[in-house]
Amino acid sequence: MDIEKCLRKYNIKVTRARLNILDILSKSEDAINAEGIFEICRQKNVNVDLSTVYRSLELFQIKKIVRKIDLGQGEYRYSIIRKKHKHILQCKICHKQIEIDCPMQQVEEIIKSKTGFVFEEENLDFKINGICKDCRKKLKKKMD
Repeated sequence: MDIEKCLRKYNIKVTRARLNILDILSKSEDAINAEGIFEICRQKNVNVDLSTVYRSLELFQIKKIVRKIDLGQGEYRYSIIRKKHKHILQCKICHKQIEIDCPMQQVEEIIKSKTGFVFEEENLDFKINGICKDCRKKLKKKMD
């Protein structure tokens, strides 16, 4: 991953801190918290404030470069978005389809964080049938 090119692609000002933060994330096999990134920067003699790490992570999240994973109790980890696996929700009445991002990366990170268990393979392909918001409203009006 060419870090500088990535930042420019998303119209993010290239700074030494941002280059290092994104480099750490791109080389990390696991999701990592802001304090961990800050500590790695210190070990590499990169002068960066913890607040800069948090602001950069927030910017990267807004630009959809990184995913913020909520582990509960105010604990968050961050990881590079590497693949965009999607799932389809389909209304069984009007057949409208909605595409959603797969939530498994967050689920895997929560499981890894809490148990140390690491998935070796993931086989989770599904299509969800349900009733969309518009059709639920129509059904409710018919029942009233």
